[in-house]
Order: sequence, then structure tokens, then C-alpha cells
Amino acid sequence: MIEVRNLTKSFGSLQVLRGVDLTVNKGEVISIVGPSGAGKTTLLQLIGALDRPDGGSICFNGNDIATMSSAQLAKFRNTHIGFVFQFHQLLPEFTALENITIPALIAGRSLSQATKEAMELLALMGLTERAHHKPSEMSGGENQRVAVARALINRPDVVLADEPSGSLDSRNKEELHRLFFELRDRFNQTFLIVTHDEGLASVTDRTVRMVDGMVCL
Repeated sequence: MIEVRNLTKSFGSLQVLRGVDLTVNKGEVISIVGPSGAGKTTLLQLIGALDRPDGGSICFNGNDIATMSSAQLAKFRNTHIGFVFQFHQLLPEFTALENITIPALIAGRSLSQATKEAMELLALMGLTERAHHKPSEMSGGENQRVAVARALINRPDVVLADEPSGSLDSRNKEELHRLFFELRDRFNQTFLIVTHDEGLASVTDRTVRMVDGMVCL
């Protein structure tokens, strides 16, 4: 589904990625691990079309996103990729329901359809009663589940998660990790997760290790 080939990226004189190759198959839950500065987050940002590589290719089902225009990339991100960050990044002035519907509205769905689908996702997350709560009125674990629902609203090809449980306590961390696998089993959803959590890495379908901007085989 995703083919990354000979990917390079530098920031000034610092070369962060040094020819990364990676294949991601549909329905896989893959963890990316390695020391700080290894290039994990940079790789995730490039796959997520948040930045452009200096060289190499990133192909989704045969389409190289590195050749897309800025407008094409924005549309591609919205419809094909879901993001979950360490800190939920929900908009504080909006409710859980509103936060989830925003990507669907941007994609062109009607408010009624987006609301219906967002409520279905909230029910799946066990958060129906939190639909009209703002982030400040919910726990960290609840906010992260809302963030996962937001990532799923446009039925993306892949969910990219950067330290998604890094700010959670042990109980909420376990619940979030379990949720990833439930979503994979139910929807054949693909997850690519940057993590320092050894417990999560040990149960993913595959673990990719990075050191000094390269994938260790």
C-alpha cells in the first residue's frame, strides 16, 4: 500500500534521513522505534505529506505524493491520512463532536452526514455521553480517543500516530493500545506508530528500528 524508497531529508547542514526504505501493507500495525534524533518523526511527517523530502519517493497505491502540488497534498492529507499526536491537538473551543466532524466538513460532506458519522465513531469509542463536552471537560484518555475518532472520520488509508500514548497514565495507555488493534481487526485499518513504549512495540505486527536516519535491518 505504501512504498517509501531512498528517502532523504536535511535541515540545513543536518541530514536527518539517509536513504530510508519502508513498505507498509494494508491492515498492518507497525511501530517505529529508535533513539531520539533517529529521524522517526521526520519520516512520519514526510509520509503524512506534512513536509517534502529532499530525495526519494513516497507512493500510496502507486501514486508518488512527492510530486504533488501543495493543493493536491492538502486534499490528499485530508482524504487519505489520519493523524494522532502525543497531545491530542483538539481545538479547545469546540466540543468532541465538533472536533471530529471538522475533517469531514473540509472533505465536502454535509453537516448532517458528518455529524451522523462522528456520533457513530463516538459510540465506537465509548464516548457518546461526551459528545458535547469540550477538551477541558474530558480526561486525557478521553481526549485521545476523540483524536483517534477524528483521525478515522474520513476513512483514511493509514493512521499515523506520533507517541500517541506518551502523555497518558498506564490504564489509559493500555486502553488506547488495545483500541488500535480493535480498529485494525474491525476495519482492516493500517497504523504506523512512532513510539518509545516497549510494551506497544512488542505487540505490533512489525517493528521498524531507526538509527542515525536509517532503517536497521
